[in-house]
Amino acid sequence: MKSILLTSLLLPWLSLSAAAPAFDDPNPQRYDLTKRASEIDPRAKEHPEIGFLFADKKGNPQDIQHANVDTRVAPQGKLVIWLMGYSGTLFEKVNSYGLHAIQVHYANKWFGMIPAARRDDGNTLGNMRLEATTGEDFSDLCAIPKPDGMMERSFQFVKWLSKENPQGKWEQFINEKGDGLNWDKVIISGSSHGATSSARFAKHQKVDRVVCFCGPRDQLESWQSLPSATPANRYFGFSHVLDSGWTGDHYCRSWEMMGLNQFGPIVDVDISAPPYANSRRLITQFDVKGDAKRAHSSVTPGKAAAKGPNGEYLHEAVWNYLFNQPVDKTGDSVPPDDECVKDLKK
Repeated sequence: MKSILLTSLLLPWLSLSAAAPAFDDPNPQRYDLTKRASEIDPRAKEHPEIGFLFADKKGNPQDIQHANVDTRVAPQGKLVIWLMGYSGTLFEKVNSYGLHAIQVHYANKWFGMIPAARRDDGNTLGNMRLEATTGEDFSDLCAIPKPDGMMERSFQFVKWLSKENPQGKWEQFINEKGDGLNWDKVIISGSSHGATSSARFAKHQKVDRVVCFCGPRDQLESWQSLPSATPANRYFGFSHVLDSGWTGDHYCRSWEMMGLNQFGPIVDVDISAPPYANSRRLITQFDVKGDAKRAHSSVTPGKAAAKGPNGEYLHEAVWNYLFNQPVDKTGDSVPPDDECVKDLKK
């Protein structure tokens, strides 16, 4: 295992500030809303060529989208868009921070259509991710129209939510023109595949923050070093050292290509305390019994996460930090890690 920079710097936790319209809800509560994408926008289409369907073989809906907001908590005026399968546990966490959250169904099942000869060419994966998230023409291997991309699906969902759940004040996330989201208020986040697509999208579209669990990674891709619309200090990553993305040098490579070493060392959260030297690169080494698959999913709230003797999550402070650390508070720049292999081979 490559060397890992650690810190035990102890600093007081940072307070959060509410910068959003206050809720005016006569019955404050946590709202849990769902709606099929195909029912919100009649332009939404299936793409059977990549296995992207509205229902499975048994007729069960596959395009259900989720939204949560807690009007008992002072709002921050930020919207988390989660690019992975819905996680009620995670959404409950971010709602407790005063964040709105949605998970959208968009055309992201494209791995199987990439020719083997192009999978490691350095550009194909990133271009596919960008087409799927934007609904714009970035890849010659697919044709994902705007209504089926993440951006438009998110916008249409928020428009529906603003009418369906006025208590949540979802309209604050729509731009002044009324033709899209105000991306300056969006935290884009995901795990694994979703983490990588989040980071790729944020390179193209400026957002408030990027939170990557077990990611990003894209093997031999070069997009991580492209100029970024989202400033590099707004990217945050958290992974387990037994995850194959770490042991294969993928995470450390992507983090350095994105310039995250400018904002502090790699910090082991299990022997550190918030604010983790104000770093953007966090890791855990908690015991997963050598199970790389568990390691991969262990950094998000859920059954694979680290728990104490009473069942309490041990990484509560980490999740809080990832979503709430002020982006202008950064650690000291450190040199690239010589043991992290950046020139990966096919």
